Amino acid sequence: MASETDTPVAQRRIPRPRADALRNRERIVAAAREMFVEQGPEVPLDEIARRAVVGNATLYRHFTDRKDLIHEVVLSVLSRTAERAEAAVLAAAQEGSDPFEAVRRFVHEAAAERIGALCPMLSEGFDQNHEDLMAGRERLEAAVGDLMDRARKAGRLRADVAVGDLMVALSQLTRPLPGSGCLNFDQFVHRHLQLFLDGLEAPARSVLPGSAATLEDLRRPQ
Repeated sequence: MASETDTPVAQRRIPRPRADALRNRERIVAAAREMFVEQGPEVPLDEIARRAVVGNATLYRHFTDRKDLIHEVVLSVLSRTAERAEAAVLAAAQEGSDPFEAVRRFVHEAAAERIGALCPMLSEGFDQNHEDLMAGRERLEAAVGDLMDRARKAGRLRADVAVGDLMVALSQLTRPLPGSGCLNFDQFVHRHLQLFLDGLEAPARSVLPGSAATLEDLRRPQ
């Protein structure tokens, strides 16, 4: 009779995380996503734990340090926003659909995903070249690029904007301004996004200065 030590590794049962541990992890990531947008990635970790309604020890069991938590938040936002963009592409591809309406819907849904939490990707100390982050970034960029191309070819999106323009505006318009902590900022986000979207529609009402911003432009050192 084979002993446990003789059992092939592939056949051994790998313990799965408990349901409550998974829920705690999700709560921590969700709380961090919100607070990174509101206060920046340097927000105290104990405040994140408090908003997630978990103890500090629980937070550190899941994330060894701030860098680890930021990585997970960025990966989560990339994945969730890419799913939104891919769904918008499918909607835009339907016969008789208006591709610009799909763009509009995606922008508002991306704001709800707290896409402003991606700002650490533009900082010098953040490892943008981590394998899973690069895959998530490429997935999001491809979907948003496809969505914008469809709207542009349909004559509904002005020709002088690119993916970078959209992503920069989303990031800026979904983050509270410094010193505005006393205001209920969220009530204005979708209103201001709608104003931005009106400026994207073709025909263009003005000539934009400079050139369309690509995502490579955003990553290029200044």
